[in-house]
Parts: sequence; structure tokens; C-alpha cells
Amino acid sequence: MNWLVTLIAALLRIFLPALIDAAQPRYEDASPNAELREKLKKKVRGAWGNMAALLPPVVLAVFLSGCSARTVYVPDGTPVRLRATIRSAKVWVLGEDGKPVAGEMDIPEGWYALPVGGDE
Repeated sequence: MNWLVTLIAALLRIFLPALIDAAQPRYEDASPNAELREKLKKKVRGAWGNMAALLPPVVLAVFLSGCSARTVYVPDGTPVRLRATIRSAKVWVLGEDGKPVAGEMDIPEGWYALPVGGDE
């Protein structure tokens, strides 16, 4: 009987931390913005409202995939810092005459990336 208690305790030590970790949320907001969040919710509801028949297969695929990737939402216009070097990135650089010229370069880890507005 003592071996059974030992076995159960060992199994709980193995599986309990994994269950607690799986119960933690896997997302966070990089910059909370209630107005943008509501706008996105409306878009998602509108897009998925017509696809109610596909919801059970999608939910089943999500649960069967076993994927537990952490996702961070980055609002449009927010700068991000690169975590890894991007090799042979296609970039625009200003030439001698001040006009954009197509080129390639390695963007090093640690650099910041920020989208430029359409009018700039």
C-alpha cells in the first residue's frame, strides 16, 4: 500500500506543474488600447459570425493540435525589437540622389522595427 502512495505522489509531482502551467493564459497585450480592442472584436465577430458551421471542426483542431504557443498582440504602429537576426532582408535605402533604392541586408538582433505610415 505504501508503494501506491509513493507512486501517486511521484505522478502528481510530474503532472501537476504541467497542468498548472497549461492553465495560465498564453497571451498578453503589448499596449492595452480599449478602443482598438473593441474595433478588432467587432471585425472578428463579423467575420466568424457567417462561419458558425465551421466552429466545431476549428475548435476540435485547436484542442487536438497540442499547441501552446505564447502570443503577444502588438498594435499597429508600435515599435518592436528584433529577437533574432534577419538574414537577407529586402530593404529600401536612400540613394545618393535621395530616392529609394532596393537592396538586401542582414538586420541584426536587437534592432528596432517600426512601420512607416502610408503617406511618408
